[in-house]
Amino acid sequence: MKIEITEQQLKFINGSLLNEGGIRDINKLAERYPKAEIYFHQDLDGVVSALGMKNYLESYGIDVIDSHVIQYGDKEFSVKKPDASGDVMPVLVDFAHGKPIFKIHTDHHDSQAGVEDDTATQFKGARSNVETISQTISPSDIFSNEDIMMINTVDSADYAKHDIEPEQVMNLIRDFESGDQTYEKKWMLGLLTNKLLLAYKNKPGFLENLVMNSSPSLMNIYQNITSYAKEKGFASPEEMAQNQADYIKSQQDSDKLTLDGNIIVQYGGGALFKPGSYDRYTPFKIYPEADFLVIAWPMGLVQASCNPFKKDRALKGVNLGDIAQDVLKVIEPQLKAHMIPISVIKRVGETKADDSSIGFKTSDLFALYKDHLQNMPKENSQYYQMAVDIIDAPWDSLSEKQKAVLDNITVPAWDVIQANSGGHKCITNISGLNFFSRATRNPEKGGWKKKADSKPTRYVEFVKWVQKELVNKIKESINQ
Repeated sequence: MKIEITEQQLKFINGSLLNEGGIRDINKLAERYPKAEIYFHQDLDGVVSALGMKNYLESYGIDVIDSHVIQYGDKEFSVKKPDASGDVMPVLVDFAHGKPIFKIHTDHHDSQAGVEDDTATQFKGARSNVETISQTISPSDIFSNEDIMMINTVDSADYAKHDIEPEQVMNLIRDFESGDQTYEKKWMLGLLTNKLLLAYKNKPGFLENLVMNSSPSLMNIYQNITSYAKEKGFASPEEMAQNQADYIKSQQDSDKLTLDGNIIVQYGGGALFKPGSYDRYTPFKIYPEADFLVIAWPMGLVQASCNPFKKDRALKGVNLGDIAQDVLKVIEPQLKAHMIPISVIKRVGETKADDSSIGFKTSDLFALYKDHLQNMPKENSQYYQMAVDIIDAPWDSLSEKQKAVLDNITVPAWDVIQANSGGHKCITNISGLNFFSRATRNPEKGGWKKKADSKPTRYVEFVKWVQKELVNKIKESINQ
């Protein structure tokens, strides 16, 4: 008699094998660490990936005792240090920059940096990290297929495929809870959950609360968002909707948001402080026929993206990731000749760090730049351990003499920017530009900002040059 076994049943039968393949040595890790803390990226996929990982670890008897948001930039090294008791396993999800402290690291981005060989990893190119955790790592699905589809759409901004308009993505007001749960209303749940999560994400403890108190379900996450927001007195959806309408009007009138052919060119995000006002898709609402957006941020980031609401989002085969590299190659000799002191990299990395933060360590330095360091003492040198001790100490505790030691250890600006940038054909970032001409070891407070009666600073000119070159290269690619 032939017995038919479904794919799902096969997953259960081979559960241990799949788990060992998905998360290397998970059984050994469970024996070593009875507890875990999860670090996750500050967006919807980060939250649901943390929830999925929490569910997975708990199925192995590992108690998830806490969670922490980790974000690129100066927030990356200011996150809380893992518990020093020795029985707590630090786990990282949905983040492209690994660190030696993490024992498990899962991600879905095109590339990862700083990942140690002894870290148990699961890197799989996917539309979201939670898709891998829920449907590959776990022996049984954690989130429903319907939830995964909505999360994938949000995280990959694949809106055109489902005929989703900017108004639906930017909506803050619920209208799906009563009546029949139609296809459109189910989509509204996913979009509204994401919008409210982004509106409140900077509230202290908000995202961590969702991870620790939600079940793997978009509906449960949405309910917890609304309940927690009401309990803490956050701005109401109606108030945020009005702030958003005012923000859209201000952007329509702004000379820093313009249309150049079929490319939206934006500098800065405008007034971002009122809750719910800013939305990354506002430019496409104002210029719905545009094919691309190139935005420059004063903190040293230039981002190019396709219009995710148009079905021909990868217009004529234009690859934004390749174009970004073409822009950098124009000034490759200058970037390779310009040396960034480690003192600057450490100071910027620990801008928001305190005594409880992980800080920027030698392990981070080697993970990101080891093959490109200039003047780092050799391991057999008497000065090597001294340099390591200085790098591993908190920035604020260093003397001027110790900082001067780090001034002499450098990395080419080219390698710093490459390590901090990335993307693919429909969205790409050129980041780390702040290290090139704005960042100094002891900057004057607010000194980099443009005064009302002064010429543009060298730093602002550089960021705007990169933005302009991106726009020009996109035009050339379209014409070709």
